[in-house]
Amino acid sequence: MKPADENLVDVRGVKLKFADKVVLDGIDFGVKSQEVLVIMGLSGCGKSTLLSIMLGLLKPGAGTVFFKKEDMLKLSRSALNEARGHIGMVYQSAALVSSMVVGDNVALPLRELTDKDEKEIASIVDQKLELVGLKDARNKLPSELSGGMQKRAGLARALALDPELVLFDEPSAGLDPINSGVIDDLIIQLRDKHRVASVVVTHEMDSAFAVASRMAFIHAGKMIFEGKPEDFRNSKEPAIAEFLSSYEKQKQNRK
Repeated sequence: MKPADENLVDVRGVKLKFADKVVLDGIDFGVKSQEVLVIMGLSGCGKSTLLSIMLGLLKPGAGTVFFKKEDMLKLSRSALNEARGHIGMVYQSAALVSSMVVGDNVALPLRELTDKDEKEIASIVDQKLELVGLKDARNKLPSELSGGMQKRAGLARALALDPELVLFDEPSAGLDPINSGVIDDLIIQLRDKHRVASVVVTHEMDSAFAVASRMAFIHAGKMIFEGKPEDFRNSKEPAIAEFLSSYEKQKQNRK
């Protein structure tokens, strides 16, 4: 099994089950450099679990994940850590260390995984915080930030090592439309200005259509759709049509 030459990431035949419950049942997809793949599906369908597998935090029962043509499941611990240095992760809860100020949270991967001195680290931290619009929050604790600001601080930390790929787990969850739009704009900026590829797990359809180069949909353990956003919007697949209809009804009810 070889990865496709044009893909930064290749996920091939990934299967996973917990006890008797099949979560993922033969998932295949690729991610090219400088594109945004949005993965959707009902709650509990395995979207976030798939991100953990891609990051090498969880081993599937079958299948493999290639990153830059390297089989992530066969790498030594040191080689896996090196590969992870090229992958940023933005968690749903932001996952900031509550006892550290924002600047130290962003500096954490630089201090743990590089030999850079404190002057270099401080410069990089300032750059990343400025990129996400949080330069003035450098010395604030996470508890002093709004939910949207915490998400942006988590993104700044994910970008500290200049990754080629960023994984987003529900980046807009719990945010108001304005803050959600800010996160969407940052994902687009990463793609267009910094040539970063992203995989975004979300159930927020407005955000999904705003950022996606391609869309994918997981249902009953299988990826039943992968393609252009406009094709997703017009899909006749019953599970997708129901998903879209349900979202539109919820959106109307919130008005």
